[in-house]
Amino acid sequence: MSYSLAVDIGGTFTDIVLRNSDGSLTVDKTLTTHEDLLSGFFGGVHSVLRKAGVSAQAVDGVVVHATTVVTNALIERKGPPTALVVTEGFRDVLAIRNEHRYDMYDPQIEFPEPLVPDTLTFGLKERTLADGTVVTEPAAEDIAELARKLRASGAKAVAICFLNSFANPANEAAVAAELGRQLNDMFICTSSDVAPQIREYPRASTATVNAYTMPISQPYLRRLSEQLRSEGFGNTPLIMLSSGGVVGAETAGRNPVRMIESGPAAGALAACHYAEILGIDRLMSFDMGGTTAKACLIENRTPLVTGLFEVDRRYRFKEGSGLPVTVPSIDLIEIGAGGGSIAHVDGLGLLKVGPESAGSNPGPACYGRGGTGATVTDADLMLGLIDADNFLGGEMKLDRAATESALTALADKLGGTAVQAARGIYRVVTEAMASAARSHATDRGVDYRGLPLFAFGGAGPLHACGVAELLQSSSVIVPPQSSVLSAFGTLVTPVRLDLVRSDLMRLDTVDWDRVGRIIADLEKEGRSALAEAGCAPSDVRVAVGADMRYTGQQNEVTVMFDVDPRDSRDIAAIAEQFAQTYRVLYGMNPSHVPAEIVTWRITVQGPAIRFHPAGKPASEPGTPKNFRPVHAWTDGQSVPVYERRDLAVGQTVAGPAIIEERETTTAIPPGWVATIDPMGCIVATTAPLAQD
Repeated sequence: MSYSLAVDIGGTFTDIVLRNSDGSLTVDKTLTTHEDLLSGFFGGVHSVLRKAGVSAQAVDGVVVHATTVVTNALIERKGPPTALVVTEGFRDVLAIRNEHRYDMYDPQIEFPEPLVPDTLTFGLKERTLADGTVVTEPAAEDIAELARKLRASGAKAVAICFLNSFANPANEAAVAAELGRQLNDMFICTSSDVAPQIREYPRASTATVNAYTMPISQPYLRRLSEQLRSEGFGNTPLIMLSSGGVVGAETAGRNPVRMIESGPAAGALAACHYAEILGIDRLMSFDMGGTTAKACLIENRTPLVTGLFEVDRRYRFKEGSGLPVTVPSIDLIEIGAGGGSIAHVDGLGLLKVGPESAGSNPGPACYGRGGTGATVTDADLMLGLIDADNFLGGEMKLDRAATESALTALADKLGGTAVQAARGIYRVVTEAMASAARSHATDRGVDYRGLPLFAFGGAGPLHACGVAELLQSSSVIVPPQSSVLSAFGTLVTPVRLDLVRSDLMRLDTVDWDRVGRIIADLEKEGRSALAEAGCAPSDVRVAVGADMRYTGQQNEVTVMFDVDPRDSRDIAAIAEQFAQTYRVLYGMNPSHVPAEIVTWRITVQGPAIRFHPAGKPASEPGTPKNFRPVHAWTDGQSVPVYERRDLAVGQTVAGPAIIEERETTTAIPPGWVATIDPMGCIVATTAPLAQD
């Protein structure tokens, strides 16, 4: 037997999956220990090893980790003092941003405070032109003076971002090397290493985010590697990235900005994996956990990928209100609607849910850990959708009295009963998730209507059918072990790294020798990172793409090419792929305008992971283990409750019904019918389609 291990640390729960080579899984779910993430990590790992009856030495396969350590550091501003070095005269780059107002009509518009204050921003005399020509090299005495100022400032990390360094990184590299020699205990990164892309502010923001989190991520990942080794695990950990790939811990530690969306990305990749196995080309993944919900569009069994996303938004749904990060990432919409989202009454007397979350400490009122606000989980408990005595298989008893108290206090403000308040929370949060998913799809030119909803996360299966109805979707798929699917996703994700480099050029005058050098440099960097992660050179596959636009436009469209352009050099084929992608997004093409390439992209990827079924359904159809009153659809409705492990392939369960498993619960509303497919997935469809 061979075993692999995955650990996904979320905002509320830490999920652990131990996978046997025969496909069987042993899973666990523990509360996240925010004060020391590795405490919860190893507590969960030890628990799952005990359940499986194996030792650490038996885990001879990969150990993969997705973590919120970087996200937490940014949102909570837990990073150490960080400095920024810029071209002289550009010290206000973080404060000025890009001068874009994300809400034109809000006179009190807010942005997050820059990670680096003005007092820790330093200018250095140097200059590189847009074509890469260095006209002023930094003087040795200026660098020495800069080192003295940095030492006196108390900064623990420094980001270096010079004008046009994406075109020629020589000045950044020279300053970084000299500062590294004089300040050998300081964490240093350059924008040309982290985000060699056009546009000064996003590049400076990305480099700053990376520098700010390096003093946290590198020691954290090194402690993780050391403790795994000391406990007898055979392999060094692989770390999940926002782009959907995994790399070695050292590479990830140098580039923590790439880890920000690691957990959600793993869930989206798991959805793609099941899309491949089930033969479904298009679907929408729906991941609802304890802190947030995430949705991702899967097209041609592949997630959409973006080159720009934001962290620490002042307003969760307002694009432009956060810190921009220009690294490849799975294109997700994050919704402030998890199980721990707190309900409240606003100034107009309306019921609102989130974005504030109770997290794992104190958690929802029903956790009995001191939380007093009514949350989505409290509403689910009050409505009878979850069982207070069977949460986490009965290992974590829920406090129903605390839930009733929290919901009664909320109901008093609304002028109703606790059950009515709970039903209101359920409906409001369901509508919020559907609304965000609709906007996300529409903005990307995707027709969401009818797309199957692939539901997972601790709370996803509870709310999926309600969200599907609002999205005009007639089917919901809940895979086996859905509560820990993001952790499972890290085990079916190939080793992969996405890299970019800007080099503005007209398509009709492309210098193919120059393009060849750019892509070769990126490929070399990617292959080196994959070799560190244990990937054989013969197993590496390379895909090439570009960010393109029509001349005169401000924004680009990402196109991944069918063949390597270095081999074909087919300008007409590239132009046609760009035109098709542009037409899908905007419905037309200004075909008379020349196209240009702004940024080159490559994906360097290892071999696909072989799939094994995650579990075996029962051989005989199961019967309800009991009935309980559920108030979600009708007051006091007696609803059958099934154990998921008792359901056989082909068995149908008509709604209303509740299907329980240790880590989550699936709600089948009236008018829906659930069927167990050969892979063990619960496939819920609206009754008319099920009868057809």
